[in-house]
Amino acid sequence: MINPQEFSEFAASRRSVRDFLPSPIDQGTMDAILTDAMTAPSWSNTRPYLVAIASGAQRERISRELLSRNKALAAAQTGGWMAKLRLLATFKSWPISDYRIVRPYPKELAVRSGRIGKALYALLGVERGDAVGRAKQWQRNYEFFGAPTELFIFTHSGLGEYSASDAGLFMQNLMLSAHARGLGTCAQGSVAIWARPIHREFEIPKGYKLLCGIAIGYASADPVNSFRAERLDISEIVAPSVIL
Repeated sequence: MINPQEFSEFAASRRSVRDFLPSPIDQGTMDAILTDAMTAPSWSNTRPYLVAIASGAQRERISRELLSRNKALAAAQTGGWMAKLRLLATFKSWPISDYRIVRPYPKELAVRSGRIGKALYALLGVERGDAVGRAKQWQRNYEFFGAPTELFIFTHSGLGEYSASDAGLFMQNLMLSAHARGLGTCAQGSVAIWARPIHREFEIPKGYKLLCGIAIGYASADPVNSFRAERLDISEIVAPSVIL
């Protein structure tokens, strides 16, 4: 049996990595991580998800495509009406995702999101009004933070939220298994903004939609990897009982 304290320390030590070494992941290690991920529980054991693995030339091709689309979108957002017209004329640059990715945070959750954003950008030395610096950091998402491999997680739309729930359990096992093997990961909703170029690269059965990506590889010594996100106290997520 695993020592509970050791597990607590191990789980707490997992962090999102935002800068990776180019060192490749050998096939045996990747297979072992995916095998561990598959031990997660699933709705009626349906496993309503797929994983597409991009590395090497395919990874570079996808990155270039997403970077190009992000550049066009950023130009439209910061430019005048002509820039916006150019975006409209370039259909492929429209942010079209399989699921609704971009949505406003509810007020009570926006506070938490704001705190982590402020802390991360402070570490990076990017001021609140530094639009160029913020855009440059956002662009790193489409470089997969330098990771040699990007995983794309698809879920079956036929099971709706249950597919997403199962995928979340699968992803957590995957990230912990990678962490146990000395690798880092970063879950990325940003790469799902443009789903079509990802679908084009893989044989994805009908009914499966792109949920998110996961950058995976060996963490570099870049200072960004020293970032430690706030851990909420459990009192903030435990619902109080109704007194009858």
